[in-house]
Amino acid sequence: MGSHGVPRYKIAEKSPEARQQELQKIEKYRDLERSVSEKVAEHDYTADTLKQISELLTSNPEYYTIWNYRRQVLRHQFTQAGDSAEGDAVDSITELIKNDLLFLIPLLRSFPKCYWIWNYRLWLLDEARRLLPLPEARQIWQEEFALVGKMLTLDSRNFHGWGYRRFVVETLKQLGTADEATELTQKEFEYAKKMIGANLSNFSAWHYRTKVIQRLLDEKSASDEERKKLLDDELALIHRALIDPYDQSVWFYHQNLMCVFDPTTAGRTMAPRLSAPDRLQYLRQEIDAIQEMIDGAEDCKYIYQALIDCTLLVAKVQGSLPHADRDQILSWLSELKRLDPLRHGRWLDFERTL
Repeated sequence: MGSHGVPRYKIAEKSPEARQQELQKIEKYRDLERSVSEKVAEHDYTADTLKQISELLTSNPEYYTIWNYRRQVLRHQFTQAGDSAEGDAVDSITELIKNDLLFLIPLLRSFPKCYWIWNYRLWLLDEARRLLPLPEARQIWQEEFALVGKMLTLDSRNFHGWGYRRFVVETLKQLGTADEATELTQKEFEYAKKMIGANLSNFSAWHYRTKVIQRLLDEKSASDEERKKLLDDELALIHRALIDPYDQSVWFYHQNLMCVFDPTTAGRTMAPRLSAPDRLQYLRQEIDAIQEMIDGAEDCKYIYQALIDCTLLVAKVQGSLPHADRDQILSWLSELKRLDPLRHGRWLDFERTL
């Protein structure tokens, strides 16, 4: 027994058999690697070569040279398939692409953040667009869209998955009519809201929502009234989410929304043409709402940061910072220095700029 009543274990030395097995595994991998490199160098683009490439990638998907070899073999197979009669060619190429997409699924499950797998998958889907008639290409992208939905249900915070979803949606829009495109954006807007509802801390979902909102408004050629209505809805949504003021993801989205009231960034936001009095009214309401949050959350630094940001925005819209506001900011700053000692230097610098 050790001194804390915890049994002491020696870290087991690997047995000679285990070491032997490991060496054999490495040897087998090296042989496979050599064999694949030789075959590709000789343009031996057969089913057997593809099988060996699959084995290599299954054991090491980070090996991007091997992904490039896989592209070479597939390009060759596409060309061969393209030489047959038209209907057969479409069927053969569709089958090749679908089989390869299937091969990637277990890899994506095991290595969801491996960049090369996503990269190769997009290449395959692009080949479908390039080589197949519109209905067949669209069908493959449609299936991909359903798959991304499943993947985000399993891991709703996978940033790769969200970026990929945006790409798939954009492509589906290009493959459909203008009406279908707008309908899809509307559905994505609802989808982001549903995913946020399931988990308010899902930063990826909030980020996705900001992108979808801009597209939705542009595609609908929304009027200033419609834009203002959406802004009100978003502010209501974020205030409901801020029931937990300690959640940083929600404050990120709040900060993003505040850009609407900043004269320097408003042009790129969901409501670019608000009047100065409107902006001031929104900001003052915001400051009141955030101040109410302090009650019961006196130690939450995000609240003080947001109050300072909003008050500075008021000054920006007005063109001046009244003394009363400046004193108020200084008192919030002293709270921040107390609550966030790690950034003490930053807060001091900020104080000097006032």
